[in-house]
Amino acid sequence: MSSDAQREYRIALTVRYRNASKKMKGRILDEYCATTHYNRKHAIWLLGRPALRSKHPGRPKVYSAVAVIQLRQLWAKMNGMNSKGMVAALPIWLRFYDCPAPIKKELLSISAATIDRKLKPYRSTLKRNRRSGTRPGQMLRHQIPIKPFDQKITKPGFIEGDTVAHCGGSLAGDFAWSLTCTDILSGWTEVRAMWNKNATSAVGCIREIEKCLPFSIYAFNSDNGSEFINHELVKYFGPDGEKERLHQLMTRSREYKKNDNCHVEQKNWTHVRQLFGYRRVDRPELVDLMNDIYRVEQSLLQNFFIPQIKLKTKCRVGSKYKRTYTEPKTPYQILQESDQISEQTKTNLQNLYESLNPFSLKASLDQKLQRFFKSFTQISERKAA
Repeated sequence: MSSDAQREYRIALTVRYRNASKKMKGRILDEYCATTHYNRKHAIWLLGRPALRSKHPGRPKVYSAVAVIQLRQLWAKMNGMNSKGMVAALPIWLRFYDCPAPIKKELLSISAATIDRKLKPYRSTLKRNRRSGTRPGQMLRHQIPIKPFDQKITKPGFIEGDTVAHCGGSLAGDFAWSLTCTDILSGWTEVRAMWNKNATSAVGCIREIEKCLPFSIYAFNSDNGSEFINHELVKYFGPDGEKERLHQLMTRSREYKKNDNCHVEQKNWTHVRQLFGYRRVDRPELVDLMNDIYRVEQSLLQNFFIPQIKLKTKCRVGSKYKRTYTEPKTPYQILQESDQISEQTKTNLQNLYESLNPFSLKASLDQKLQRFFKSFTQISERKAA
C-alpha cells in the first residue's frame, strides 16, 4: 500500500476510532494493523492523535503574494542588491516605481531577513573565475612607499585603484581592461575601459576619472602592477623632484595582500564583472561602448541609488570575530553629509540627483548592454568565419 493510500485509510478510520467503544476500538486496531503491518502501539498513536490541521500552523502570512512578486521584480531591477542594502534603497526607488500604494506600504515594512527568505528560491549562485593579470612593476618601487589605507579616513579623496582583465580565461594576446577607482570614505566609484594595459592608457583613464569625481584626489593607493608603478603615473601625481609630494599622494599595497585594496577589489565584482562577466573582449571598437556604459548609466546608478555597507568595528571575542557595520547609504548621501565637501558641490550633486530616475537609468543600461553583446556576438561570428 502506498503512503498516500495509507494516509487516506488512516483518515477514514480516525473518526470511527474516536467515536467507538473500547471493544470496537480493539477491532479497528486489529484491522488497521493487519492491513498496514504497523506496530499496535504506533497504530494507537496514529489514530488517537489530534486531527490534521487544515492550514499551516503559526502566524498568518504578513506579505501578500503580489508584494512578493513585486519584490522579485524590484530585486532584478536593482541588480540583485543584498537584502540590507535593498531595505535602505527601497524608499528611494519606490518613489519612481509604479505599483499600488498598499503594495508599496508592504515593501517599505519588509525586513532584510524576510527579503532573504522570500528571494532564496530565486537567487542564483555565480561561479567566479579567479585569474590575475597583475604583473609586478619593477620601476620606481623604491620611491613609492608601501602604505595601505589602514588609518582612519575622515575625508573623501583617498582613492584605491585596480585593473580587471577582460581576457576570457587566457592572458595571451591583446584585449580590453577596466580600471576601477573607488573612494574609501564615500564609496564613490568610477570605472573606465582601456585597450591593453600600459602606463599611458592607465594615466589617461585616471585623468578622465578625476574630472568626473566631485572631490579632489588626496591620496592614491594601488597594487604593484606595472600599469601603476611607472614614470607616467609618477609624473601625473607628482612632478620630478617633488618626492615629498609623491610620498604623500601615491602609495602601494603589499605584494600578495589583496586585503590591502579590499574596497576596490569588491567594486571590481559589483561594477565590472556583474556587467560584462568573464567574456574575452578582444576588439578595440568595443572599448568605446564599454566606456559609454561606465561613464553614464553605471556611474549614476551606482553612486546615486545603490546603498553600500561599510565595516565599522571588528573585534575578537573568543574564537570568533564580532563585526559591526554602518547603516546602508549611497555614496551621494555620504558626500551630502560630509563637511569636507563645499556647498556648491553639494548643490550640484543634489540638482543632478533630482533629475535622475533609477528605473530609466536601469532600462537605458540594459539597452546598451544588449547592444554591446549584440556587437560582441557579431564580431565573434565574423572572426570565426
